[in-house]
Amino acid sequence: MIGFLVVVAALAGSGPTGARLTVDPAPDSRPIVPWLELSPSSDGPGAGRRIVFVTGDEEYRSEESMPQVARMLSRHHGFHCTVLFAVDPKSGEVDPGIQTNLPGTERLASADLMVIFTRFRDLPDAQMKPIVDYVESGRPIVALRTATHAFDCRERKTFERYGWRSESWPGGFGRHVLGETWIAHHGKHGEQSCRGVVVPSAKSHPILRGIGDGDVWDPADVYAVRLPMLPDITPLLRGEVLDGMAPDAPPAPPVETPQGEARDPNDPTMPIAWTREVVWPKDESRSERRTRVFATTIGASQAFRREGSRRLIVNACYWALGLEVPERAKVDIVEPFDPTPFGFGKHRRGLRPHEH
Repeated sequence: MIGFLVVVAALAGSGPTGARLTVDPAPDSRPIVPWLELSPSSDGPGAGRRIVFVTGDEEYRSEESMPQVARMLSRHHGFHCTVLFAVDPKSGEVDPGIQTNLPGTERLASADLMVIFTRFRDLPDAQMKPIVDYVESGRPIVALRTATHAFDCRERKTFERYGWRSESWPGGFGRHVLGETWIAHHGKHGEQSCRGVVVPSAKSHPILRGIGDGDVWDPADVYAVRLPMLPDITPLLRGEVLDGMAPDAPPAPPVETPQGEARDPNDPTMPIAWTREVVWPKDESRSERRTRVFATTIGASQAFRREGSRRLIVNACYWALGLEVPERAKVDIVEPFDPTPFGFGKHRRGLRPHEH
């Protein structure tokens, strides 16, 4: 039984007043698992497949949005999902500001897919190694927003190449694996939102099934990427910078640069979702491996109130796993879901992983 047992005994005549004796509740001695485990409630295309979500960013509330995506994939599509969080080792509470503790990464050993949404993590080797082993095994990756700068190996150098400031892998995990690292905000952060526009040559891509222009929207701004992107990248969506924080806001107007020139933030528009395949060469112990990658720079939690934004990630998971993407995947919200606006220091406090 979850919880604790309360025993109340009526002791007639046991004292001068025949008072009742209440035995103090015995606390549940079982430890609380520091991650969220979601077993599928029904069969579906995902039956028998495991997805592990690796979260931990200070600004965009991945600790709120990724449990919702995991619940959709588990309930509607039959996947077994595990969500990992940044956890305060003292309190056991989820705290995205803790960059050095992300328990449960060993769960990646049996994962079929990793969904990663972290920012500047500097993890101990014991937690980082399962991530590295997964990435370099050739299994697929779905990455969101700040995953372009997922790691910042300041103190721990064993896996220095994964840090966004790496010298051995310039751009770190983001550039070397996903295809881009952190460059800059493109537009006015907190004032201009992002509307997804389908790249014409990608209209028939399976990830875009059920998704048209404007279906994907994010209150967070567009991220800059270097153009042209790496030659093995296939852009799927471009981000139109909007003049406001609503999906129906007009395109942002040109702005004057310090040099007195007009700059149109939508000329060119930046890719905000793309795919690529990473080839890992044969080494002493392993044959050649190929990692199927989907990356997107959208990701504020409130973006996932929008059906198209949810469908983009669900479709990407199907595609990454080599499954047939539904013509219109079911992405109904699993209640409750009331995401917090993005911003530093705004995460919900006092919650443990199983309460998300």
